[in-house]
Amino acid sequence: MASTAVEPCAFALFGALGDLALRKLFPALYQLDRAGLLHAETRILALARESDEPATHLAAIGEHLQRHVPASEIDAAVMQRFMARLDYRSMDFLQAADYPALADRLGPVERLIAYFATPASVYGAICAGLAQSGLAERTRVVLEKPIGHDLGSSREVNDAVALHFPENRTYRIDHYLGKETVQNLIALRFANSLFETQWNQNHISHVEITVAEQVGIEGRWGYFDQAGQLRDMIQNHLLQLLCLIAMDPPSDLSADSIRDEKVKVLKALAPITAEQLGQQVVRGQYIAGGILGKSVPGYLEEDNANAQSDTETFVALRAEIRNWRWSGVPFYLRTGKRMPQKLSQIVIHFKEAPHYIFSPEQRPLISNRLIIRLQPDEGISLQVMTKDQGLDKGMQLRSRPLQLSFSDSHGSRIPDAYERLLLEVMKGNQNLFVRKDEIEYAWKWCDQLIAGWQRQGDSPKPYAAGTWGPMAAMALITRDGRSWYGDL
Repeated sequence: MASTAVEPCAFALFGALGDLALRKLFPALYQLDRAGLLHAETRILALARESDEPATHLAAIGEHLQRHVPASEIDAAVMQRFMARLDYRSMDFLQAADYPALADRLGPVERLIAYFATPASVYGAICAGLAQSGLAERTRVVLEKPIGHDLGSSREVNDAVALHFPENRTYRIDHYLGKETVQNLIALRFANSLFETQWNQNHISHVEITVAEQVGIEGRWGYFDQAGQLRDMIQNHLLQLLCLIAMDPPSDLSADSIRDEKVKVLKALAPITAEQLGQQVVRGQYIAGGILGKSVPGYLEEDNANAQSDTETFVALRAEIRNWRWSGVPFYLRTGKRMPQKLSQIVIHFKEAPHYIFSPEQRPLISNRLIIRLQPDEGISLQVMTKDQGLDKGMQLRSRPLQLSFSDSHGSRIPDAYERLLLEVMKGNQNLFVRKDEIEYAWKWCDQLIAGWQRQGDSPKPYAAGTWGPMAAMALITRDGRSWYGDL
């Protein structure tokens, strides 16, 4: 099936046998093919170091597709067409001598998409290899996070890439930016005067951003223990969500206009000094507990664990943005592993009306909230106050939601974030990708927290798996007379 939606390209997936590629990227590419969004001439090059027969690896990719694509979405004809696009090649990404053969295999293809599903430490070598083999001018490179582990290492990686690829051909992935609900934040805010006129410190009391995971480290001890939850989640996902919530209207919908406004938010984030850490930031580390009725081990009891590790698996913090729009409005961010449920949501709490006219006992009920759900069920809910029905109810109030569920309203599957992001790369649209200065300002802000922890000798506080984190995380928000929305 030919598609005029995107130009033909060769999609080179470096690290094709890794977990990300097998679990997310190949299924996303299959779904694009299924939707008729891959050009008939687009080929997919699976690149990895393993040197067995190509047919063996292609068969393994096919098995993972069967495992990770819902059975109801597997079409035999599409699967056959998709597998025919695949070509496996063994290569050592650090060896420049392997790249000319890759160039020969591409032939006269006009455009190459090079996706780096590899450690960031090899991004520079891959870029150099592509450039030396004459491929750079027709290539867009896609970089997976994490890009470095602090500001200095991030700059090293980005500078190594920039030696061969300009910013307009560099696509830094944050898969949260590809989610349907995150995309709707732009439309929700700037296409509805109902919200945009209220979107400031005059009408909003505080904002919560929660990204909770039920899983533990899933066998990623080597990576995660060096990173921790702050580097793994706050530095990218949660700060990106904060930027989209807090940014001013861009001049237009171009990539740089949107990213310029996000950078302004990052630059306006108030620093948190070492002396403020105890009141504004909470680190946690899960211990043994129970999730969904099953016992799970603590972080220090996971396979290959270092029993002396002080890496955090939970972070909650109170951030402030020093600008006219958000002066005095706290942003509460939290994220952790082994939480009671998998949940990603943003809750905007609006201030009460200046004059209260209803019965005093109902006053605690008065609260308008905009709840933006990213997972598990993407949608938007606005909590509003209405009168309870009935002749005997008088002016008794109740809170009710006005809901928009994307799966219900569309009547079809919601595309996975990676599907959208891969399609946007093929189109050459950078709106959903992160610019270099965004990465650097985010690292700069997070680095001061890490430095403060080290200076204070702060150790993570224990919390039982299956709970919402250490008690100190509750105190963080209750000190302001508030509570985390929806916690049971």
